[in-house]
Amino acid sequence: MHLGTIFPQTEIGTDPAVIGDYARAVEDMGFTHLTVYDHVLGAGIARRPDWRGPYTSESQFHAPFVLFGYLAAVVRRLELVTGVLILPQRQTALVAKQAAEVDVLSGGRLRLGVGVGWNAVEYEALGADFHTRGQRMDEQIEVLRALWHDPTVTYHGRWHHIEDAGINPLPPRRDIPIWIGGHSDAALRRTARLGNGWLPQRAPDERAGAEVARLRDFTRAAGRPESAVAIEARLSVAQVPEPQWQRYHDSWVALGATYLSINTMGLGLPSARAHAELLGRVRARLTS
Repeated sequence: MHLGTIFPQTEIGTDPAVIGDYARAVEDMGFTHLTVYDHVLGAGIARRPDWRGPYTSESQFHAPFVLFGYLAAVVRRLELVTGVLILPQRQTALVAKQAAEVDVLSGGRLRLGVGVGWNAVEYEALGADFHTRGQRMDEQIEVLRALWHDPTVTYHGRWHHIEDAGINPLPPRRDIPIWIGGHSDAALRRTARLGNGWLPQRAPDERAGAEVARLRDFTRAAGRPESAVAIEARLSVAQVPEPQWQRYHDSWVALGATYLSINTMGLGLPSARAHAELLGRVRARLTS
């Protein structure tokens, strides 16, 4: 199991030295990757009394690609992961360009996790259609891979029209792994057809087991081997008591996960150092 961390987006603050120290500490402890959540805008709730979203305009989110451009020079081994970038609310060619640049600056260490998102307020503010986001993302993934692979691309789809144009520089691998988040059958089918991996966000219970089984069925139906789609699970220590950490880890291993990211947000920790210290305790518990 590759153990990684969830960047404490909403709690780490804005001091670049603190952010850099946190990333170096994570790398020095032996974690393999750092996963970053994404939101461009948060909804103000003063005039939305019925708001039920997990985040608001008061929730701090660093921009993943800008953050990774900084971290590429701070850490040397950590894989940099978006988990997930809300792809359909962005221009595809711009994502391709920004992701390729991060991959270049980091020496091929970007893994792009993408999803359709849930925040209609954010979509509206960014001028994107919330209701066609799933279909649009399917086409976006095709366009991303074409732009990363070929010096110039001609592509004419429902939402994208490119005539003999390309990005430069290209990513070192002429590709960037795309992992997909979501639990609906549409998300699982999309992952099976187009993804290098799946990013679930639930405990390794019977429901997760059923989703893994469907994912494997969909992958085979798409003509791909089951091994073509990896799984990265998530352990939120605010929700899972310490005596259950090992069982949680082992249960995801039994379901086929080969990556596990540790989320330390939600406990009211006072500093980035406290987040790092807790990560060290979790890692020691899981690797002892």
